[in-house]
Amino acid sequence: MDRSFGHPLIREEHAAAPLAGGLGQGYQCGQIWGAALAAGAEAYRLFGPGPEAEYMALLAAQRLVACFRARNKYIDCLEITEIDLASPTMRKVIRFLIKSGVTGSCFGMAARYAKAALAEIKATLVEKPSSVPPAPVSCAAMLARRMGASDMHAVMAAGFSGGIGLSGSACGALGAAIWIAGMNSIQGEAERISFNSPVAAGVIERFLKGTDYEFECAQIVGRSFETIEDHAVHLRTGGCEGIIQALATA
Repeated sequence: MDRSFGHPLIREEHAAAPLAGGLGQGYQCGQIWGAALAAGAEAYRLFGPGPEAEYMALLAAQRLVACFRARNKYIDCLEITEIDLASPTMRKVIRFLIKSGVTGSCFGMAARYAKAALAEIKATLVEKPSSVPPAPVSCAAMLARRMGASDMHAVMAAGFSGGIGLSGSACGALGAAIWIAGMNSIQGEAERISFNSPVAAGVIERFLKGTDYEFECAQIVGRSFETIEDHAVHLRTGGCEGIIQALATA
């Protein structure tokens, strides 16, 4: 999708591999994580760094989640594929990737979703928000900066907040940490990292120790976020600080 906007980001694409399969754990489909990154990249080009770009990236992510759910009923990989990625067999994974049926293959889903998601991003980013909360707007962008990421990468990750677009599923800060750690491990654009990257496994281990082995944002925080402004207030009052600190520590 980044290529559809005319701005290929090869290293960023390769680093997104461990987000596939819902962080390799069966949570939000990797297609949503990837679409949110593309939305964030375009938000940065249109709005530059800062709260407005983060707000727009997160708004786009909300709509990308809704778009995916409308087409596939579920957003979590486990519910879509019925494959337990904690102990998958390669035969099961390959069978789903290429099978046809009601939902179609992962490849078919990706092709259909990419077109719809691109339209959602474009429609969202032509809007002008009436008001934008002060920084920090996004926990994922906040973490990205703590990890030394660029302004562009911080905005790219912004839509992950609240379990991608405030949907309450697997923690967006965790997804951002996996992605950034992956980028930091890549030495050149040609290098790739694996779906089951040991770098990602290390990040997940740190995360689980800091969350009493909970993955989902709504369970960790003990609530859902109704609006982007609601989430921003949570961050300004110290919410998620412990998780962000744990993930930012190499």
